[in-house]
Amino acid sequence: MIVESAPEVDPVASVGLLPGAGVLVWVVSGKSAGALRAQAGRLREFAAGVSDEELAGVGRVLAGRSGFAHRAVVVAADRGELLAGLEAVAAGTSHGSVVGGVATAAVDGAVLVFPGQGSQWAGMAVELLDSCAVFRAAVERCDGVLVPLTGWSASAVLRAEAGAPELVGSVVVQPVLWAVMVALAEVWASAGVAPQVVVGQSQGEIAAAYVAGALSLEDAARVVVLRSRALERMSGSGGMAALDVPAGHARELIEARWVDRLWVAVQSGPASCVVAGDSTALDELVDLPGVRVRRIAVDYASHTPHMRVLAAELETALAGVQPADSEVAFCSSVVGDLLDGAGLSGR
Repeated sequence: MIVESAPEVDPVASVGLLPGAGVLVWVVSGKSAGALRAQAGRLREFAAGVSDEELAGVGRVLAGRSGFAHRAVVVAADRGELLAGLEAVAAGTSHGSVVGGVATAAVDGAVLVFPGQGSQWAGMAVELLDSCAVFRAAVERCDGVLVPLTGWSASAVLRAEAGAPELVGSVVVQPVLWAVMVALAEVWASAGVAPQVVVGQSQGEIAAAYVAGALSLEDAARVVVLRSRALERMSGSGGMAALDVPAGHARELIEARWVDRLWVAVQSGPASCVVAGDSTALDELVDLPGVRVRRIAVDYASHTPHMRVLAAELETALAGVQPADSEVAFCSSVVGDLLDGAGLSGR
């Protein structure tokens, strides 16, 4: 996963117990579904008998093991949730603390994951601009293709320079985040970390496509700028809200009261998701007792049928984009599988 900077965190020590959150992360894998369940059962028995201090250490050991095709990850706040998650994996049932799946291809190298909008904050990347020549040069190259399209530079926005727009709104945030992600990938490359696979969510998929070699820098900049402008014109048409419940639970809530008005837009984790749709329906959802809901500062319903009205416009605007065969494996978050970069389009 791409991170900007966390010098105070030991990445090795933090595996198994997320820093600052007291969250346990146990990785389980097996050569078959039965082997995965059996391993989870053995780990559940072991976890019940060790000290709290040992739980994090075991998580680090599990994360360092070679992974088999059948996999599950238990993300738990405490021993009780960890045991419940492992028990669910052992039984082959679902649980809010568990994410699982089957790997379709072997990945022996690094995977870079590019986030969507919402990963920005005031002052981000400024330290890297000042201290890292590779990062600074990469942002400058991005600015070389962004400025003719936007009239402002990403570096000026990041530094909050006079006359530069604020880091708010999709039309600014998305191109700036794209430049930061592209530059971070170049920093990793300069350190010898060459990704075997890239994947991105929403606007982050544009950065992933560039890093994979499927898009030129110029075409990637054009896509992110034109897409952000189209989204800006959707302002006021809907909204989004974060829920601290699994996506399946959110779908049940929607089916009970808000069919064709709300949709699960993002599955953030095993016990959280984002719902989007009509603003009035979101207002009703916020008032629902027993569910923690937080409105997101976005006034359109991304990743829902609301966005279909932009399809024809974007397909026309991006008709000149010329994708190429990917040099790095490109995993599409739209289809959930690897795609050849040459098959990408504005649709």
